[in-house]
Amino acid sequence: MARCRGSAFFVLGLCLQVTNGFVTGATGFIGRLLAGGFEFHYPRLQSALAVRYRLSMSNNKQSVETMLAAIDRHFQATASSTGLSGMSSVVRGAIAATPRDLFVPSGERAGAFSDNALPIGHYQTISQPFIVALMTELLQPCPGDRVLEIGTGSGYQAAVLAHLVDHVYSVEIVEPLAKTALQRLRAMQLDNITVVASNGANGFPDFAPYDKIIITAAAGEIPEAIDAQLSTDGLIVAPLGESGYGQQLAVLRKSATGALQRRDVLPVSFVPFTGR
Repeated sequence: MARCRGSAFFVLGLCLQVTNGFVTGATGFIGRLLAGGFEFHYPRLQSALAVRYRLSMSNNKQSVETMLAAIDRHFQATASSTGLSGMSSVVRGAIAATPRDLFVPSGERAGAFSDNALPIGHYQTISQPFIVALMTELLQPCPGDRVLEIGTGSGYQAAVLAHLVDHVYSVEIVEPLAKTALQRLRAMQLDNITVVASNGANGFPDFAPYDKIIITAAAGEIPEAIDAQLSTDGLIVAPLGESGYGQQLAVLRKSATGALQRRDVLPVSFVPFTGR
């Protein structure tokens, strides 16, 4: 386990950023100034999501415990490959504090706490809880980390990480998904997440270098732009391999020479990386 340095801080307020004409989220007063004081004009939607968040946290405790137990069993079954027999207490807490039912379409809510991937529209999925927990553990999140996520999707993985690190910068190529994820995350008052609607193959150079990078779609290799935005001794967790050709969940560490040292962890199946 990597040694964590620094401490997390959470900035009150949510600023907005404009990328390719699309309003996306960031945090803090300075960001609001950079965005020209633009405000988020979804007060009724925001209020409804906030109510749903509170209800989910109070009404789904047993479902969450059942999901955590399923994740535990999956960790135990794969321990010989992953080297991990279970979740750490901090990752368990982050998973428990993130209501998965709010990140899936209404038609999928009955299965929200099952240990399965679910469709979220636009030919994308929300990863199964075990995979989210495993990727989070492999990323070795520390309170002072700045993390780049490629593939916001529903926003679920970013929400889990937001409990564990300083700031998550998340890039999503599908604009409607980025917009919906932002609405959810703001309702949950996770103000240390920036969501950008952009091409993930370019990463997000504005705040590079990043301590950790997580990629939630499968590519044949790590795009050069993303590699360049990782700090020395930083980690990338990503599924590697073309769709249908045997993907591997991999951990890559950047050495002092700039080379990525790869360790394959587990066979997986992710949607394909759609960066251009």
